[in-house]
Amino acid sequence: MDIIKLTDRQLALIEKLGLIFENGLQPAAARIAALLLVSDKLELTFDEIREQLNLSKSATSNALNLLLSMDRIEYITKPGDRKRYFKSNLSDWKENMKVKFLEFDKVHKTMREVLDQRPHSTKEFNRGLEDFINFMEFMNREIPALFKKWELSKK
Repeated sequence: MDIIKLTDRQLALIEKLGLIFENGLQPAAARIAALLLVSDKLELTFDEIREQLNLSKSATSNALNLLLSMDRIEYITKPGDRKRYFKSNLSDWKENMKVKFLEFDKVHKTMREVLDQRPHSTKEFNRGLEDFINFMEFMNREIPALFKKWELSKK
């Protein structure tokens, strides 16, 4: 097995990204997601990940399973090799964004239902909720247009 050699800058980036990714992920999963983005090697084995991040086997396994279930990473196998090679799922980011947009749409529609059932006696809270829903509806209209504008800007 090749030993991964990370520079001090790469290690700092893994930590920096890991802290950002902790907003929604466990620390071990956040560091693994960061490592798979920063490492010069695009595909890392379980042992390479575990050793590089100094994680226990169970922490590594749990974090990898979480990232796999969230579609944040994927794995491949190689003929004649029983190991799994994990890699970032960044290549599917456009599809993942579309899924997030659909989830966003569901949330805003459900929030509208919440507002519709709220008692009229909570006027200030209801106004805040209405404002939030209006913002979500605005984002729901604008994000696809921004995406198209970005696509056109690449041509």
